[in-house]
Amino acid sequence: MAKSLRSKWKRKMRAEKRKKNAPKELARLKQALNLDKKGEAVMTDMQEIATVVPADKIKKEGDVEMAELEGDDGKMDLDRKRNKKTLLDENGQYPAWMGQRQAKKLKGKRMAQKSGKGKKKKGIAW
Repeated sequence: MAKSLRSKWKRKMRAEKRKKNAPKELARLKQALNLDKKGEAVMTDMQEIATVVPADKIKKEGDVEMAELEGDDGKMDLDRKRNKKTLLDENGQYPAWMGQRQAKKLKGKRMAQKSGKGKKKKGIAW
């Protein structure tokens, strides 16, 4: 896909627009960061807008969280217990990802096993 003349033209024009707007965008980014001559951002203006947290503090907190996660055995906590064969939970509900047709098919198999015989198949009876 995306090989039509119209899409080629649109891609070309978007590239032209990026070239044209790049200097303005760069100036706007620099203004937003309020860079001084050293190349470091002045944080006094940024503190009014957002909370400034040193990187060291964030790294330490991340290490603590990772240590807590490593203590876990790695298994998912499931609220509901499912029967692996029928895929039903304790309330008799199928999983959310299962479609109606598949659920109906599994229900038909369950009912056939319960009654001892299934639906009679259509076809030649000999």
